[in-house]
Amino acid sequence: QVQLVESGGGLVQAGESLRLSCAASGAVFSIDLMGWYRQAPGKQRELVAAIPTAGIANYADSVKGRFTISRDNAKRTVYLQMNSLKPEDTAVYYCSTVFFDGRGYWGQGTQVTVSS
Repeated sequence: QVQLVESGGGLVQAGESLRLSCAASGAVFSIDLMGWYRQAPGKQRELVAAIPTAGIANYADSVKGRFTISRDNAKRTVYLQMNSLKPEDTAVYYCSTVFFDGRGYWGQGTQVTVSS
């Protein structure tokens, strides 16, 4: 079994920064893709950023230039540095992992609230 534990969410004002972390534990060998999704009230879950084991990170257009995704493979952890936050970034942020064999897992979600 695989567990994803997220941390770093909270309440900030517009223009401030937050850093999310997601640590994977359990049977976590051969993780391919790690990423972050978000879901705002009344909206569908959407991709924020994703980073493969080897390759280039992918970002939603709405966060390009403001958010940076990174990973530490030794720690099996993925990070999301969020700068210049906007009220429209308010959502529950979910960590996601996909293994080379196709298995996928979600974290429990962490709330990010940006006040104007």
